[in-house]
Amino acid sequence: MCGLFGALSYNDIPVSQAHAHSMSARVAQRGPDDSGEFFDGPVMLGHRRLAIIDLSPAGHQPMQDSSGRYSIVFNGTIYNYPELREQLITKGYQFNSHSDTEVIINAYACWGDDCVARLHGMFAFAIWDSSSRRLFLARDRMGIKPLYYAVSEQGFYFASNPQALLATGLFATDIDAVGLHHQLSLHAVIPAPRTLIKSIRKCRPAYHMTVTPDGNFEEARYWSLLARRPAEPMSAQEWNEAIHDSLMQAVKKRLTIADVPVGVLLSGGLDSSLLVALLAEAGQKDIRTYSIGFEDQPEERGNEFEFSDPVAARYSSDHQKFLIPNAEVLTRLPEAVKAMAEPMFGQDAVAFYLLSEQVARSVKVVQSGQGADEVFAGYFWYAQMAAATGTAQERFANHYVDRDHDEFCDTVAPAYRGSDYTADLIEEQLNTDQADSFIDAVLRFDVTTLIVDDPVKRVDNMTMAWGLEARVPFLDHQLVELAAACPADLKLKHGGKGVLKEIARGRIPDAVIDRPKGYFPMPALKFVRGDFYQFMADTLNSQRSRERGLFNRSYIERLLAEPEQHFTRLNGSKLWHSALLEYWLQQHIDN
Repeated sequence: MCGLFGALSYNDIPVSQAHAHSMSARVAQRGPDDSGEFFDGPVMLGHRRLAIIDLSPAGHQPMQDSSGRYSIVFNGTIYNYPELREQLITKGYQFNSHSDTEVIINAYACWGDDCVARLHGMFAFAIWDSSSRRLFLARDRMGIKPLYYAVSEQGFYFASNPQALLATGLFATDIDAVGLHHQLSLHAVIPAPRTLIKSIRKCRPAYHMTVTPDGNFEEARYWSLLARRPAEPMSAQEWNEAIHDSLMQAVKKRLTIADVPVGVLLSGGLDSSLLVALLAEAGQKDIRTYSIGFEDQPEERGNEFEFSDPVAARYSSDHQKFLIPNAEVLTRLPEAVKAMAEPMFGQDAVAFYLLSEQVARSVKVVQSGQGADEVFAGYFWYAQMAAATGTAQERFANHYVDRDHDEFCDTVAPAYRGSDYTADLIEEQLNTDQADSFIDAVLRFDVTTLIVDDPVKRVDNMTMAWGLEARVPFLDHQLVELAAACPADLKLKHGGKGVLKEIARGRIPDAVIDRPKGYFPMPALKFVRGDFYQFMADTLNSQRSRERGLFNRSYIERLLAEPEQHFTRLNGSKLWHSALLEYWLQQHIDN
């Protein structure tokens, strides 16, 4: 895991070192172990390193191949790099390190653009070919690693977060009306290539891009998810066994491909508990697990230790748990928002930020259960959608979208009211010939698009804020392909995640399997009162908020008058959404 940045000049003027230094500072938290910059004519590549594989100086980036023709900056982990390395050695390619970075650069030298299809892992990288004067960039299939870019008259700029691009001073900060519609309607998800800022874009998952000094830009998809049944039908037991084996392989890969210890973020839910069980089944000793909790509110408990403790006890893990008082949550909230590449409404972003701070003191790598709910239909709204009637867009929107278009128009100022961009996006995604049924299409949409810019981005940002690498076995692309082919009714069984629940039976306590679906509990941000209410009111009533003119004031006044009455279909506080968005703009755009 690392932070990367770079630029390609369009006018043959070398990229400014001042721009390189300002960009480096904005991704520094992602890589505390090393830094470097590379200049070659019109190109600049920069890197901040978190050393996970080959801890020696030989793993330094930017890295060049042995010929000196290719240079790379890379963020992520390639789990099949040992096998690829052996293949490349037999083809005559030389290696000066044991890093996966050098495998990528030699793979590109050998197979060109097609190298990405051979990579198994999470990645964002850029390779400069000094001979053809061509910059090649790619992002992993599931969008686990971020890759943002922006274009000015001076050239093409890219980085691990938008803040590094804005730090150059080259790009305007006007709000993108389409991005804003998705932000407030689609649960804070703004699918690539858009962002909230009109000048900033992000590489789509499973795409690669090519840029040349004459300003030519091309992009292409190298992988697509099919949600169709296999030609040979399988029994429920065969599906369980196949998914167990695939998940086990995903867990093992994310354990063994590291030169540092690997822990587990143990939330107390089914997914992370199953990861602990599979690690033990794989023979892992001295498993390190970590849990976090918060103060209770009268309506809701603030921790799930009653579920995580028995799992840690069953497998005798080296378990640490952290209980965070509400006063610390509010005090540390500005830091967590500062770590957000884009505005994130999920309350557990703050929880992940505070947990990652503690975990990073003892390990550099953790496995996390993110993705299981989307891949295996764990959320309550999937069953609601399946039972609903109407068009595909209506069945989805009526159980997911935070604000219908009329309410969106009531939420924002007239300048931002346009078409129902979110409805158009949903219709486009669900009317696909790559899924066998409506629910297959919904899960495919979630896994390839929605999850990328909600829990996946959240985990990446909050862990990398502390130089902690999070690995997500449930988003192993081979497991995702298998799960997408699995009949939807097997996934919806037992109230959701039926396949995983049957795999987990006997491996983790029944109480964890049979409990209602839980969410990272942060009651203080859900039940808005006291100091938390005052923080939100002060943010939305501030002079900067009023001058920005993003929101319709009468709508904000209604939320403030009834702070615990306005919730989305997914039980999110609309007051929190509004305050978080405004506060993010104050932290990242105004400063």
